[in-house]
Amino acid sequence: MKAIMVVGTTSHAGKSFLTAALCRTLARHGWRVAPFKGQNMALNAYVTATGGEIGYAQAVQAWAAGIIPRVEMNPILLKPMGNMTSQVIIKGKAVGTVSATEYYEKYLDLGWEAIQDALYRLSLEFDLIICEGAGSPAEINLKHRDLTNMRVAKHLNAATILVADIERGGVFAHIVGTLELLEPSERSLIQGIVINKFRGHKELLESGIEWLEKRTGIPVLGVIPWIENDLPSEDSLDLLERKAFPKNPDLNITVIRLPRISNFTDFDPLEAESTISVNYLSVTDSLGHPDAVIIPGSKTTISDLLTMERSGMAKQIQDYATAGGTVIGICGGFQMLGQRIIDPEGFEGEPGDYRGLGLLPVTTILSNNKIARQRQVFSHYPQAGLPVDGYEIHQGRTRIPQKAQDIQHKYEPIFDDPNLGLVDESKSIWGCYLHGLFDNGPWRRSWLNQLRKQRGMSSLATGISNYREQREVTLNSLADVIAKHLDLKSIMSDYYH
Repeated sequence: MKAIMVVGTTSHAGKSFLTAALCRTLARHGWRVAPFKGQNMALNAYVTATGGEIGYAQAVQAWAAGIIPRVEMNPILLKPMGNMTSQVIIKGKAVGTVSATEYYEKYLDLGWEAIQDALYRLSLEFDLIICEGAGSPAEINLKHRDLTNMRVAKHLNAATILVADIERGGVFAHIVGTLELLEPSERSLIQGIVINKFRGHKELLESGIEWLEKRTGIPVLGVIPWIENDLPSEDSLDLLERKAFPKNPDLNITVIRLPRISNFTDFDPLEAESTISVNYLSVTDSLGHPDAVIIPGSKTTISDLLTMERSGMAKQIQDYATAGGTVIGICGGFQMLGQRIIDPEGFEGEPGDYRGLGLLPVTTILSNNKIARQRQVFSHYPQAGLPVDGYEIHQGRTRIPQKAQDIQHKYEPIFDDPNLGLVDESKSIWGCYLHGLFDNGPWRRSWLNQLRKQRGMSSLATGISNYREQREVTLNSLADVIAKHLDLKSIMSDYYH
C-alpha cells in the first residue's frame, strides 16, 4: 500500500497540521487519501457514524481528505484519567482503564494487531494513507513499545517526513539528534525535512539549511511560516497558547479550564466569532464578571468537581449564578450543574455520592456503560425548530424529571429529546450532553443574540452556515500554504497527476 508518514522531532511540532494539509493537498490532485494515527493520547474525541470514538484530529484530517471519519483512522485512543491511568479505546470501543504498565502488558500485542487490521482495511478502499506519528520517533526508552511512529512507517515502507518546530529553538539540534537516534532502517525512510513555525526572513536560514542537507543527506522540503491555522488542539496545554482575543469584544465568555478538560474543540466556533472573547480560566483564578461561564466536558467529572470546590471556583460560580449570571454545562459540566453525582461502582475511583453545584434539578449515576453516538435533533431553546447536529460521549446517565420544577424555578428541555439537556425559566442556567453544539451556526447565533439582547446590543445575523464551512476555508488555506512553501514533488512525484 502507498503511504506517507509524518513524524516530528517533538510534540507540537506540527504533525497534525501537516497531515491535514497533505490530505487536502493530495485529495485536490485526485487521490483517494485517508488519514491514520495508530495510537493517539487525547481527551478531544469524535464519534463516528458507527458510534466509535477516535481522536478529533483524525476526524478533521478525514474531512480534509473529503471523506467520512471512521474508526480505522485511529484504532487506538488513550484518554488520560489521572493517577497514571488511561481509558483504552480500541477500534472505537472502550475496553478498560489501566495504568501505563498494565497497558503495555495487556494491550501491546492486541493494539498492534488492531493497527495492522485498520491499515489493511483502509488500503482496500484508498490509494494513499497519510500517517501521523506521536511525540518523537526517537524516544529510546519507549521505542520497543512504540506503536505509532517508525514501526508503522517500516510496516508500510512509507516515505517519511520529519517536521521540526523552529519556534522552540534548537531546530538543527532537534533534527540531527532525532536522525542520529533512529536505527539505519528507520533513518533510510526519512525522505524529507520540514521546518515549521518560522518567524522572519527565510534568507537568514539558508546557510543553516545548506549545512543540514549536507550533514544529513536529506533534503529540506521547505520552511512553513508561522500561521494561525485554527485547527483543533489535542492537548489542553495548547489552551495556554491561544491566539489573542479581540481587542473590543461585545461579549466575554469564560471557559473553566478543568484539570481533565475534554472536548474543548466544542468552543472553537465561539473563538471564531469576531465579536467574542473566549478566556480559558484556571480553577484557581478569580471568576470576575464575564457575560457567560461554561463548564466544559471532563474525563474525571467527580475529581474535577471536587477540585473546583477546594479551590473556591464552585462557590464563585454559584454566587455568579445567584446574581443572575449565565452558566452553561456541557457533558461533564452538565453533570456538575446537577444536585448529585453518584458513582456506585467506583468508576472514577472510590464509590460515593457527591454533591453537585445544585443549579439544575438533575442527578447523574456513573457507570461503565458508555454512550457514544451521533445525534440529529431539533431545538426548543433558544429558538424552536432549529436543526442541530452533534454527538454524545459520556459514562453517566442523568435523570431529568418529567416535570422539572421546584419552589422557585421551572425548567424545559433544550431539544426535542428531553434527555439531552435542560434550561431554567430565566434562560440563564442550562446544560446538555451534546458535543459540537456550537458548530451549528444558526443555533449558536440565536444563543448569542439572547445574550446580546440582555445587554442591549443589536442582533447578529442567524442565517449563517455551520462551522464546518469555515473549517473548509481553513483547510483550503493550509493546503495553499503547503503548495507555496513546500516542494512536495521532490519526494512525492508519483502521487501527483
